[in-house]
Amino acid sequence: MSVQELYARLNGLVGDCTLHTLAFFGAATLVISLLKLSNAFLSLFVLSGTNLRKYGPKGSWALITGASDGIGKEFALQFAQKGFNIVLVSRTASKLDALATEISSKFAGVQTKTLAMDFAKDSAADYKRLAELVEGLDIAVLVNNVGKSHDMPVPFLETEDVEMEDIITINVKGTLKVTKVVAPGMVARRRGLILTMGSFGGFLPTPLLATYSGSKAFLQHWSTALGAELKPHGVETQLVIGYLITSAMSKIRKSSMMIPNPKQFVKATLGKIGLKGTAGGMAGTMTPFWSHGVMHWAIQEFLGVWNGIVLAKNRDMHASIRKRALRKKEREAAGVKKAT
Repeated sequence: MSVQELYARLNGLVGDCTLHTLAFFGAATLVISLLKLSNAFLSLFVLSGTNLRKYGPKGSWALITGASDGIGKEFALQFAQKGFNIVLVSRTASKLDALATEISSKFAGVQTKTLAMDFAKDSAADYKRLAELVEGLDIAVLVNNVGKSHDMPVPFLETEDVEMEDIITINVKGTLKVTKVVAPGMVARRRGLILTMGSFGGFLPTPLLATYSGSKAFLQHWSTALGAELKPHGVETQLVIGYLITSAMSKIRKSSMMIPNPKQFVKATLGKIGLKGTAGGMAGTMTPFWSHGVMHWAIQEFLGVWNGIVLAKNRDMHASIRKRALRKKEREAAGVKKAT
């Protein structure tokens, strides 16, 4: 065999090997994509989550921060409906008392405890009072719901120092400090569930909400790391990602296919505990509401290609929201001036 013939035969073998390798990786990629799609579909539309009794018997307690309105209030009502006693923590005592009365009247035998504290103050005395309140209680579930966003979309360089500090103090320090109060008891009992409210603002960098977006991204990584630490002790953590929900924070009143009300969102969350759903590789993360989950999956699968487009779209949407908010403030200011 001549050198030329040997060279041609080797080239043919290399070419065949390359084609087979490409075909293998192509098939593997297709199979992985189909498995991801199947997992997302089953999690969002078919499978049920973990029974909440895994984390504590009837009569154990669920502690909810930011409990007086919106999502926090709905978590309190739905956990009470499932037979958990409720610890309500929020800023306004009158709202907490009203909710405690509502729970007692609707759900016979369910006990409540309340603590009014302003997380923005970051008061050591408040956290001491919280520790004293829960001492000896079987806290089976902690819902880290307290949070603050910007009053309106705003460039970071124009963000008021007070607003910036409040967002970090409430969203980050408040969540961490409450968890340090509650989690040791869970570890000692070797069971418990810590739900922390995340956001699409943490999943996707969000221009004009930079501080809020950063605080929620921090909670994503913190919750995942905490979950790995607590798993050997029987305590589970999940970060709950939501898009827009009708609430005082979002300033949206009308629900839609993409924007559930708090009752719909909380029901979806409690029905999907333990399911990864559309969260992909993010351990301990869930996007429970079906339309949010579909959007999460689509963005995640194509983010490597469309990241620039998504970022620009996010910026333009919040720039539009800011313009409308500023026009509203101008109208309100003009109305006050005219009245005086």
